[in-house]
Amino acid sequence: MGKGDSDAVGPTASNDAPSTTPATTAPAAAPAATGPALRAAAPAADTVAAPKPDPAYVTAAKQRRRVPWWAMATLSLMPVWGFMYVRALVEPSESVEGPLGLGAEIYSNCASCHGGDGGGGVGYAFSGGEVLESYPRIQDQIRYVYFGTQGYNLAEVDIPGNPDREGGAHVTGELGVMPAFGAQLTQYQILSVVCHERYTLGGADPLSEEFADEYEQWCSPESPIFIELEEGLIGITDDEPHIFMGPDGEFEADMIGSVPIPGSSS
Repeated sequence: MGKGDSDAVGPTASNDAPSTTPATTAPAAAPAATGPALRAAAPAADTVAAPKPDPAYVTAAKQRRRVPWWAMATLSLMPVWGFMYVRALVEPSESVEGPLGLGAEIYSNCASCHGGDGGGGVGYAFSGGEVLESYPRIQDQIRYVYFGTQGYNLAEVDIPGNPDREGGAHVTGELGVMPAFGAQLTQYQILSVVCHERYTLGGADPLSEEFADEYEQWCSPESPIFIELEEGLIGITDDEPHIFMGPDGEFEADMIGSVPIPGSSS
């Protein structure tokens, strides 16, 4: 045992020796929070107010029963049904054929002077039998309508109709100027309007003894004179009489001729 040298190793504590100092390890500190701070809880929402009750009229409207679609379709047809009902109650007007039907349409050319119902005006009246007093023969009336006032003045004929007319004969041009419709209407149209003036406006009775033959020959729907004029088989201004086949057999009838002549009382 001498000096100790540098290589000498003194006794050392063994690593396996138990430690005489008790362990005092502290728990690790929690890391500091790095995110945003937590928000505070939101306050509770306000309580929703109860809706106001509907007014009485709105409640009644909502409770009212709706009109079904088929009822609306039915109601939309009511005007049509009403029209059909009225038409069913009104007796349909009788359709007039032949000269009288055509004459009623053409009379618009005469109404401005003689009145829509034939009551007269600028021209003489037809209604109430006036035209029959003035022209007992249909040919005389047709002739005056065809040639007019100018034609009679040129022929120097003063009285185109009945010279013995009660109250005095009508004189040519005495009550205005009668146009010459021979240049404006066809011959069968002139016959038609004269028939309308005599039988519709003038009141001639087609069943009477006085006018029955005239009506059948000149103005009936089956008038042979009207038919032949319409077909162009004869001319109303022919100077010679013609033979026709009527419902009662053959008959002869004079046309008006090519020039004005004085009227007749029968």
